[in-house]
Amino acid sequence: MRLGANKNTARSAGLLYLIVVITGIFSLAYVPSKLIVWGDAAKTFQQIAASETLFRLSILSSVICYVAFLILPLVLYKLLNSVNQMAAKLMVVLSVISVPISMLNLQNQYAALTLINTGFPNIESQLMLLLERYDSGILLVSVFWGLWLLPFGRLVYKSGFLPRVLGILLMLGGGGYLVSFVGNTLFENYSGSLVSNIASKPAAFGEIGTCLWLLFRGINEKDSPAE
Repeated sequence: MRLGANKNTARSAGLLYLIVVITGIFSLAYVPSKLIVWGDAAKTFQQIAASETLFRLSILSSVICYVAFLILPLVLYKLLNSVNQMAAKLMVVLSVISVPISMLNLQNQYAALTLINTGFPNIESQLMLLLERYDSGILLVSVFWGLWLLPFGRLVYKSGFLPRVLGILLMLGGGGYLVSFVGNTLFENYSGSLVSNIASKPAAFGEIGTCLWLLFRGINEKDSPAE
């Protein structure tokens, strides 16, 4: 019966989403906040060299995050394709496209890791250049992190078996990613602006909220479509 299958599918999606959220926060937020000081190459080099294991764990965490993010939309497709098959396919395509870009971008972190253990001249400035390239890669891939949330949010909103407010937050979050991409591309100090702070909030609430709902509540069985 579909009800049981959907419940299990929802929980599986929630678990995968939880892996994406935890590993993403660790590698994209926690570790950079501990090791990277933008504008101070010498201090950044010292901190990464002193905490090389943490930097390596960040790379590993990123790989786990991207592998989970490759599988997640396929599970979500199984859960949501009955709502709108075209939107579900678009959700999968837009999310999966981001994975190879993200994986290739990790080469900059591997290169930075290799650089730390060499005696090259101007090593601090070279390290910062690699970290800036990695950061630019994250900015580029954020376009797809935003785009996939638009059909995903619409599917959640229209599903009838997931809270509509989560769908609204996901769609706003997708727009927020795109606003941040444009802002960071056009304006040098955008990341510290009020607009940047506001634009990042819906995605965080929408994705974490959806993750926890799928994991702990699953779906509303009475509204679940029959197979």
